[in-house]
Amino acid sequence: MSILIKKPGILTTIQDLGRVGYRRLGINPGGAMDRTAARLLNILLGNDENEAVVEMHFPAAEIFFEKNAVFAIGGADFSAELDGELIANWRPYFAEKGSTLRFTKKISGNRAYLTVCGGFKIERWLGSSSTNLAAKTGGKDGRPLAAGDHIPLSLQIKAKPRIRNCHISSNLIPYYRPFPTVRVIVGAEFPLLTKSSQGLLYVHDFVVSQNSNRMGFRLKGAPVELAEPFELLSSVASFGTIQLLPDGQLIVLMADHQTSGGYPRVGHVITRDLPLIAQLGPGDKVAFHLIEIDEAEALAAEFELELNFYRIGCKFQANSWQQ
Repeated sequence: MSILIKKPGILTTIQDLGRVGYRRLGINPGGAMDRTAARLLNILLGNDENEAVVEMHFPAAEIFFEKNAVFAIGGADFSAELDGELIANWRPYFAEKGSTLRFTKKISGNRAYLTVCGGFKIERWLGSSSTNLAAKTGGKDGRPLAAGDHIPLSLQIKAKPRIRNCHISSNLIPYYRPFPTVRVIVGAEFPLLTKSSQGLLYVHDFVVSQNSNRMGFRLKGAPVELAEPFELLSSVASFGTIQLLPDGQLIVLMADHQTSGGYPRVGHVITRDLPLIAQLGPGDKVAFHLIEIDEAEALAAEFELELNFYRIGCKFQANSWQQ
């Protein structure tokens, strides 16, 4: 019992929350670009929040359900249709054996996610199902999904369950938009910028360039300058680190970032706002707003508290689908 990829779309991969604990060996975490979307969808269906999801870009995959399944989609809105009927993001749906899921139009965002109740049956490498394209491992043979791929389901649903008309609360869903203001904290090398560049960083808009991918988003904008040239030893880098390139432009490291780098780290996107930048695409804009680290920690803690209440409510409902 599985789903069948009839059309693969552009860069459709298996992801989860990433490969944790191996950066010291040079293995980056990877995982879903929009981890908040992946977590919300898995919790909605009663899964462990680290269950594998299908990450899609537009044009997105066409998916055939070879067995009954309860599923949900979220993240970007690609105007999903189940057997020709429009369905919404952030809600659970029942797909009967023989149903087809299509995505017909890009409405907003750049990465949509599909998850199923019970999760997908995917082998793990170093504790994660995420596809590592560089190492060619994880997910489905370490590669993007292709036409004819079968992704096994872990749960067998024999009869159509009763699914209430529920959805994820809007206060949990990130406010996706093509020109967000993203909150950041200062990076270790921020004081080495000229005073004018320090101010420029937080009053200027930046455009996501075509030369962007899951490793990093290159930004185009007014040049940011160092007060004096200097050489920096390679230092730790993480998802959301904003680095200054030699040409004065910025790059925001994304899910497939390297474990360390030698470019100055002028800021870090806070965890709460990573989904906003993760859903951007070439031509979209972003502005930065500086906050203190204690505020960033408070925002993260507040979200986790709300997520705990949401998790409790979803668990009771999902249990009935798995009978």
